[in-house]
Parts: sequence; C-alpha cells; structure tokens
Amino acid sequence: MLCLKPGYSVKAFGTLLKDEERQTIADNYILLIFVRLFYNRKHVMKKIGFLSFGHWSNRTGYKTRTAGDTLLQSIDLAVAAEEIGLDGAYFRVHHFAAQLASPFPLLSAIGAKTSKIEIGTGVIDMRYENPLYMVEDAGAADLISRGRLQLGISRGSPEQVIDGWRYFGYEPAEGETDEGMGRRKALQFLDGLKGVGFAEPNPYPMFPNPPGLLRLEPYSEGLRERIWWGAGSNATAIWAAENGMYLQSSTLKFDESGKPFHIQQAEQIRLYKEAWKKAGHQREPRVSVSRSIFALVTDQDRYFFGQETNRVDKIGILENDRRAIFGRSYAAEPDQLIRELAQDEAIQEADTVLLTIPNTLGVEYNVHVLSSILKYVAPGLGWR
Repeated sequence: MLCLKPGYSVKAFGTLLKDEERQTIADNYILLIFVRLFYNRKHVMKKIGFLSFGHWSNRTGYKTRTAGDTLLQSIDLAVAAEEIGLDGAYFRVHHFAAQLASPFPLLSAIGAKTSKIEIGTGVIDMRYENPLYMVEDAGAADLISRGRLQLGISRGSPEQVIDGWRYFGYEPAEGETDEGMGRRKALQFLDGLKGVGFAEPNPYPMFPNPPGLLRLEPYSEGLRERIWWGAGSNATAIWAAENGMYLQSSTLKFDESGKPFHIQQAEQIRLYKEAWKKAGHQREPRVSVSRSIFALVTDQDRYFFGQETNRVDKIGILENDRRAIFGRSYAAEPDQLIRELAQDEAIQEADTVLLTIPNTLGVEYNVHVLSSILKYVAPGLGWR
C-alpha cells in the first residue's frame, strides 16, 4: 500500500512512483469507474419505510402491553424514524384483533408531529368501510399532514372472524362476492376523493350552500393520486393499474406459477407497470414491496433473529383452498444481507421497500433495527 508522506504534493508523489505502480493505480481507477457505472445501472435509490402490525399483549418481554402502548409508541416511532432519515411510516389494519384497527386518528396524530415522512396504511380492508365517511376521514388526515398520506387499501386478508364485515352492517349486493364488494367500495372511495359535487343541496339549508351539487368535505387536493392497492394476484395488480392506484405487494401472494416468491412478485410488478402504461396515466407509477429484513450487528439482534437465517419461501393454503406463497425473511450480517437482497428481483422492480418491524419490542429497539438497515445495508445496495 502506497502512502503520501507529510510535505509531499500529489504531483511530487507521482514522480516517485515506478511505471508498474502508476499502471496499477490507473487500472484500479478504471475498474472503480466501471463498477460504479454498472452498479448505478442496476441499483437505484429507493424510499424506505417501516410497516407495523401494531400488536399488543400482556406478555413477558413485550413493550406493548395495551392498545394505548401500541398507539403512543407508533407515534413515537414515526417521529424517530423521520429523525433518522426514513421515508415512510406505514401501519397494518386488522379488525377483531389486538392490533391496530381504525387508522385515521393515528395517522392524524403522526401527521401533526412530523413534517416530512410519508404516512400510510398497508392495508385498509374496504369490505368494512363506508366509502364516503372514509373520504372525509382521509381528507382530514391528509390536510393535517400537509399532503403526506399514502393510503393502502384492498379487499382484505384472512380474518379473525367469519365475515366480520357483516357485524359492521355491510352485505354484498345480490350476486356479488365479498371481494367484489370490497372493490366496488374502493371505486366509490376513489370517486369521492376527486372533489366533484354529486349531492343535491337542500333548498332550506342550515348554512348557505355554494352553487351546484355538493361534494364531501374536507377536500384534500392530490390525495386521489396517492391511493395504493394491495394486490395478492396478478389480475388485481392489473386492475389497480387500470384504475390509477399505486401497487402494494406484500410478503404473500397467490401462487400462480410455482416459481420462487421474489420472481412471481417481480412478474406481478412488471404486469402492473405494463397495464399502467397501457391505461395512459400521466404520472409515474409507484410500487412498494414489504420485507422482513434484519441486520445482525449486535448480540441482541442475533438472539432475536439469528434463527431467521437460511429461511426459504413457504407454501400455504388461504381461503377457498387457494394455494399461496409466503416470501422468506432475511436475517444476516450486513455483507451477507447485501448479497442476498441484491438477488431479489421484486425489490429491484420496486421504488419503495417497507420493512416489517417487531413493534412489540419497543421504540428504542426498532429504531436500532431501522438505523442498522440505513447505515449498513442500504448504501451497499444503492438505496442510499
């Protein structure tokens, strides 16, 4: 290794080198340029967010013993995530479970305490929703956050109870499936977000009305363009593109080819992008994928997630005996993580990566988990 002694200029140092030493340095410099050009072509900057399931339970070792713990820690974690440079704070929505449910109070609170980070869901089950009331809630939360909402919606995942949406007062129309009901409500929600009047005004209102048909309030301009659809199949990804929604693809999808999960998911994303282009939308599509990724940099990391190494995809059966594939988890030393994640085709196709987090381990540890990815893994993959 060549070192420049104190007092020597770079030019003077060059005159001290032998010809073969100069050639070695030149060759290494050219190689470095080539590697960077190739690297930048394959790897692009990505938005990185966290995805919390919002669990709580009165169990030993849990930092979230109650619903209040989970809600307040979710706010604290979003604030801390923004401070360390994360791009998004996303939350799952489940009903009839000790997990986060109604999302808008939480999203509003985070919006009021942060200024840059994207705030979203992954996903809201539209079978449970009143689309018009949801337009009002979403509009308010988006205005509070000054336009940072990124709402993931879908027809929902397997539930804790049988047909739970019935308890909320909803029934599919005659001849309609619950999946169809969820998609119908999603389209009603999208229409309501456009801010176009549709309701006949009362000729004798309590307060003066503007002219024409009335729209829902509060209206938040641009929110319609920040709605995502959680797709578990290729067909629903295409449907999302046709209807101008961004795509959320999780660690679970229906097994449609028998190929490894990341390849199936990458194919799903490509079909989505093709459908988006064909639909003629004027803005660029966005795609997020979620992953369980843990950099093992401390003994505590190894204790919690060391057993996750060498994980593989799993096959299972969802409702109606449909075969599904579950993507593997990633847990390894940072250098090994970089090598493994570089082979994930779906991550390469996405612009946003959502890191699923163990929220029950508390704010401090989850900040460490997220910081480790930002510091030790993201730069090596070109995400930062």
